[in-house]
This record gives sequence, structure tokens and C-alpha cells, in this order.
Amino acid sequence: MKGSMIVVGFFILGLVAGRMDALPAWMAESGLSFVALCGLLLCVGMSIGLNPDMKSDFKSLNPRLALLPIATILGSWVGAMVAFAIMLGGDGDIIQPRGLTDCLAIDSGFAYYSLSSIFITEYRGAELGTIALLTNIIREMITLLMTPLMAKWFGPLAPISSGGATTMDTTLPIITQTIGQRYVALSIFHGFATDFSVPFLVTMWCMLGA
Repeated sequence: MKGSMIVVGFFILGLVAGRMDALPAWMAESGLSFVALCGLLLCVGMSIGLNPDMKSDFKSLNPRLALLPIATILGSWVGAMVAFAIMLGGDGDIIQPRGLTDCLAIDSGFAYYSLSSIFITEYRGAELGTIALLTNIIREMITLLMTPLMAKWFGPLAPISSGGATTMDTTLPIITQTIGQRYVALSIFHGFATDFSVPFLVTMWCMLGA
């Protein structure tokens, strides 16, 4: 939990610095965040490569765990439907002028906020794209903050599902630190599968709602 709070603390610090124009122009215009992410992935990759049991871990995966990305997708859609139902007024009128397909499109980002928001902005407008960006950032931050509690309350697969497409990169360190190295292979597979599905599922729901 301490590590998650440090991560969130740096995120908030970055927000404040950006809002106050306290960052040098070269830092704002360069791909520094991409370089930092690449550095993080390099460290994660090194830790995985140094694990002598990685090959056996892949072979020892239960074939049923390959269905985890499907469970994540379907569970996320159920959550979107629940959110849509909550937004409905007592007389059946929706509080906000958004349809069920909009909610499903946003939820199909699976924390891949950059790509999903671009697609949604293109198909459904900048307002919904901004909502998608914030929603998927919040999902990633919840995973970073709540992984220890989710693993304790709901089991080791819960934080993997919560992380969505980020379980192969940004949330992988906190997930493996919490539930162990034996879930690294599953986390990477889960992240890759959900990541690959984002463009297709987001586009599908956007087009259905058009």
C-alpha cells in the first residue's frame, strides 16, 4: 500500500506542477512520460528475465485461467450496465443524455485511457472522450491503490481483472509485488488480451450507439 501511495503522490505532484506551469517547456513538449514508461517496463522485463522459473510458470498455468480476460470484459460490461441503471431517474429518464452503448464504450477501454479516449472522441465527440479518459485513469489508479485490499478480500485474480489492459505494464509491478511472481505470466497474458480487444470493442459500441 505504501508503494501505491508513493505512485499516486507523484501523479498528484505532476498534476499540480502542470497546472502551475512549473515545468520547463522542453519537458512538456517532449515524450518524457513515454521514456519513463519505457524505463519502468525495462525494469519489469529485467526482473522477469532474471526469474529462472518463468518458463515453468507459463507451462504450469491452468488452461482455465486463459478465460480470465473474457471474465474481465464481461464483468466490466455488467458494471457499466449497473452504472447506467443508477443514472436512470425514478421515472425511467436518464439523468445525463447518454445511452447504454456510451457507457459500454467507455468501460471497454479497460484502463487503456489514451487509446480508448481517442477512439471515443472520434466517434462520439470530445465530451465523451474526456469522460472516457478520466474513467479509465481512475480505474488504473484504483488498481494501484487497492490491489493489496482486493487481493485480500477477493483473491489474487481480482487485482488482475481490475487492472484491465494495464496488467502487462503500469500496474504489473504492484500486482506482482502483492500476489507473487507466479502470477506474472497470467498478468502479462491478461493485459495483452484486453489491450488487443480495446480498439475493436470500443469501436463496436460507438458504432452501435451512432
